[in-house]
Amino acid sequence: MNPEIWGGLECTINRIGNTFRDQLHYCGHYTRTGDIERIADLGIRALRYPVLWERHQPLKDQVIDWSWAEQQLQKIRISNITPIVGLVHHGSGPAHTSLYNGNFATGLANYAHQVASRFPWIEYYTPVNEPLTTARFSGLYGNWYPHYKNAYSFAIMLLNQVKGIVLAMQAIRCINPHAKLVQTEDLGKTHSTGLLTYQADFENERRWLTYDLLCGRVTKQHPLWDYFISLGIKESQLTFFIEHTCVPHIMGLNYYITSERFLDEELQAYSAHTHGGNNIHAYADVEAVRVIKPAGVKKLLLEAWNRFQLPLAITEAHLHCNEVDQGRWFKEIWDACCQLKQTGVNLTAVTAWSLLGAYDWNSLLTKNDLFYESGVFDITNNVLQPTLTASLIASLTSQGYCDHPLLEQKGWWHQDDRLIKSNASSLDKLLQ
Repeated sequence: MNPEIWGGLECTINRIGNTFRDQLHYCGHYTRTGDIERIADLGIRALRYPVLWERHQPLKDQVIDWSWAEQQLQKIRISNITPIVGLVHHGSGPAHTSLYNGNFATGLANYAHQVASRFPWIEYYTPVNEPLTTARFSGLYGNWYPHYKNAYSFAIMLLNQVKGIVLAMQAIRCINPHAKLVQTEDLGKTHSTGLLTYQADFENERRWLTYDLLCGRVTKQHPLWDYFISLGIKESQLTFFIEHTCVPHIMGLNYYITSERFLDEELQAYSAHTHGGNNIHAYADVEAVRVIKPAGVKKLLLEAWNRFQLPLAITEAHLHCNEVDQGRWFKEIWDACCQLKQTGVNLTAVTAWSLLGAYDWNSLLTKNDLFYESGVFDITNNVLQPTLTASLIASLTSQGYCDHPLLEQKGWWHQDDRLIKSNASSLDKLLQ
């Protein structure tokens, strides 16, 4: 049996300064009719769908109007699609809280309880999407609110989000004891030159923190326990997760062309915007695909499986490019997942992400240019125009295969002209 095919909407509500931006508003999903029906025509089995805290309860203790969410969720249910409901997606919560605020977790749990009370039949939840990634962009790099740039803030924001997941699932299970956690995170890996192996090793341990915390693995024996303590994190903040484990029903792993990184001290070879460092060495942080042959989704999924032995799913598979290469990207991930499943890896599904496309992700949502990239459907004219990926998905769900000749050719990420450095091929041996 092959993995199922799921779908998802890019639904981020993020905050830059005091401005909130809502992806579903820009793509017209709130007002356009027929989206769910068109999505259902693809034959997908489950849909990652937002019932986001920032939209439904922007003011503290506000009485929630559930009418739009109820209408949409019923359409999904009638279409025999299982919703996987998200509550926070790269957000910092409503204006009365933030990822740095101690009331974030309890506030999210209160909202989760209200969602479950209104929709007790919902079984699958993602209370917080990609908490590690969000903590990095909000607390370490300063891209998103509250725009902090230090390791302590990163740690606090990560712990607050993961605690929010734990408390939210506890609150949901008071209503529906059978509710299941589908926890998403970026399936990344860092590669480097030999000099920067120590930094790559640190980042490759850090990438698992969301799952390690939820599974109660961050004990005094964990490689990053001392890192947290050195930042000023209290032991009680860490032992909370040992005492309140919340093991995911499914590990949802998101894989992008940018998920694998390469660190290189040869700064002059790369654009200035890639330059950074760690107070020991200065280095460029670039997409691995631009320098070496990346490890690839199959190898990284196997690393996750060997570490956790939990059911896996690719919960976002998307590439911003022309529609042919988009189709090639999805098919390459699909083929890899089918191969892994045949070897005994419990690989549940592959999710076609960004069904309706996305706005301004080329600037990590830091600019308001309304730069649109299409997804499985192109909505440029406010109608859902299917792309090649839509045809691919429909074929896979109905027949189990697709033999379109364009999809058998290699995508741009396999071509030599993708490389930044002229000596890039010699760097393959430096893969960490």
